[in-house]
Amino acid sequence: MPKEGDLRIWWIPQVPMKSFYWPVQSVDEAVNLCNLLAEYDKFQFENRVKPDYCNVGGLMIFEDNEWVDWCNDKYMDFNEYWKESDKRGAIQNEDS
Repeated sequence: MPKEGDLRIWWIPQVPMKSFYWPVQSVDEAVNLCNLLAEYDKFQFENRVKPDYCNVGGLMIFEDNEWVDWCNDKYMDFNEYWKESDKRGAIQNEDS
C-alpha cells in the first residue's frame, strides 16, 4: 500500500494503450526515467521495431489516499518541470 508522499511515474508507450506505473524516489529520478523511456521509444521507431509511436508520461504523488498528478510549490506540473530540467541539463552540458 502506498504511503502519503510516495511518487510514481506513469508511461504510455503507444497511445491509446493503457499506462504502466513505476515507483520513483524523487522528481529528478522521474525525469531521468521518463527521458530513458522516451529515448527507448525513439530508438525503437528509428530502428523500425515499431512503425510509429505516440507516447506520453507523467508523475503522480500519493495524497489523501489517492494518486494525483504531481506539481511543485510553484504550481509547475511535471511536464513543465521536465522541460525546464532538460534545458538546465543542456546548458550544463554545453559548459562541460
